[in-house]
Amino acid sequence: MRKDRDKLSVEWVKLELLRTAYATRGGLLARRDPRFVIGWYLLLAVVPWFTHNLTVLAGLFAVCAAAVVLSRVGPLILGLFVIGFAAEGLYLFVAAWFFGGDTSTVLALAELTLKLSTISLASMAAFVSLDPEKLSDALLSLHAPAMLSFGVSYGYRMLPVLMEEFHTVVDGHRLRGAPLTSRGFLGWRVVDRTARTVVEAFYPLMLNTAKRTRTTVEALETKGFTYAGEHPDGRRIRLAYLRCDGGDVALLLVTLVLVVACFWAGHAFPVYGNAG
Repeated sequence: MRKDRDKLSVEWVKLELLRTAYATRGGLLARRDPRFVIGWYLLLAVVPWFTHNLTVLAGLFAVCAAAVVLSRVGPLILGLFVIGFAAEGLYLFVAAWFFGGDTSTVLALAELTLKLSTISLASMAAFVSLDPEKLSDALLSLHAPAMLSFGVSYGYRMLPVLMEEFHTVVDGHRLRGAPLTSRGFLGWRVVDRTARTVVEAFYPLMLNTAKRTRTTVEALETKGFTYAGEHPDGRRIRLAYLRCDGGDVALLLVTLVLVVACFWAGHAFPVYGNAG
């Protein structure tokens, strides 16, 4: 029992978020060129919106679910998705029953749920496999603005700073506050104090983070970061390690074949969620 509580601790959640942000688990997509991974994600994020066929959407959902398994998505992110998906399924039946709907209503709602769930799975598989450096360099290689590339990389790198600052501020509140004399009915006093602490920690968190941000930006500008990101020679040196190989091409080809197979199955066994 104690071991299970340790697994669900705040420290475990923090470590899981860092593992997710920095792609430390490896997996199929983590070994591929980041530009092809972005292309793979865009393909599976756009295709679901071109069909109302539930058979096609179920096939695309299965493809993305397999990609999530092969990408070794962490239990925290995957657990949150499963809880949300189950809650959405329950909502379908409750909404259809409460508003007097029928099977067509459930199918129409299931269509939207499958589309959003497919895109969510593709997002998890792709971005869990890209660390900040790869994602930033891929955007820069695709001729995205240099500041956008920098913002993505910097945002990822600020994640552990934000978490550490939040932990420090919350610990300070806990040390200064008197312990609760009673937990209250179903522990409502604990929930109330936690909510108040989170709200009160917001402004100190933003202030401390802003101070660190200014120091970091000044240090980067002193080293010529902006100039190096915009100058052709700097971009060439920075992106020299990006190489596509047969595995990257095979990733897109296999995905295209699977998408075509899903549409073929939908044509052979059509189930429509929307009459339109």
